[in-house]
Amino acid sequence: MDILDLFYKGGPAMWPLLVLSILSLSVIFERLWFWLRILTQEKQIVDRILDAAQNNWQEAADIARLASHQPVGRFLYAPLRFAKTDAETFRLALEATAEDELAGMRRGEKLLEAVIALAPLLGLLGTVLGLIQSLRSIRIGDLGTESTAGVTTGIGESLISTATGLIVAIISLVFYRLFQSFVVNQVKVFRKAGNEMELLYRQSPPDFSNSTSAIVRENFTPHRKPGKTRLPEPPEPPNAPN
Repeated sequence: MDILDLFYKGGPAMWPLLVLSILSLSVIFERLWFWLRILTQEKQIVDRILDAAQNNWQEAADIARLASHQPVGRFLYAPLRFAKTDAETFRLALEATAEDELAGMRRGEKLLEAVIALAPLLGLLGTVLGLIQSLRSIRIGDLGTESTAGVTTGIGESLISTATGLIVAIISLVFYRLFQSFVVNQVKVFRKAGNEMELLYRQSPPDFSNSTSAIVRENFTPHRKPGKTRLPEPPEPPNAPN
C-alpha cells in the first residue's frame, strides 16, 4: 500500500494534516539552517572579539561590525558603537540587544506549538468521522456474517488519520524541544560573553572619539522593536547646530 493510497483512505482530515505538515517542515528546515550557521561560527567570533578587546577596542569594534550578520556579533557590537559611554550604558546596550536577538531566535516556535496541539486533534476527528461512516453501514442482521468484513476494514482505515496526526505532532515536538535547547544555550553564551566584555570595559574603557570610529558607527544601525527603552545616541560633533 503506497503513501498516496493511505492518504486517500485516511479521509478528509488528511488534507488539513497535510497543510500542517508542510508548515511544520518549512519551519524546521529554516530553523535548522539558521542554527547551523550560528553554531559553526559563533565561538570563533566571540573569541576574536574578546581577544582583540584586551589590547585594542577599535579593532574589537571593527571585528564585531564585520560579524554583524550573526546575532552574537550584533550583541557584542551594540555597546561599541558609541563614541563615549559609561558602565551603565554599556551594560544596558548589551541587555537590550540580547533581548532582541533571543526573541528573533524563537521565531517559528508559535507555529510549531500550534501544529503540536492541532495535529492529534485533527487525526482524532478524522478517525471519529471514519467510524461514524463505517458504523452507519452495519445492519443488525449482518452481525457475525462475512458482510461485516468491509466494516472492520473501514474502521481500520479510519485510524490512519489518527496515526498521521500523531506522527506530525511527534516530529514537530522533537524539533521544537531541540530549538528551545539551542535558545537556552544561547542565553548562556550571551551572558558569558557579555560579562567578559563588561569586565574588560571596566578595566580599560574604550574611547572611540576618532574619525574611524564614527565611520564604524554609521555602517551599523541595530534593529530595535517598538516600545523598547531608547538607548542614548552618540554625541553630536562640536560644530553641529543646536
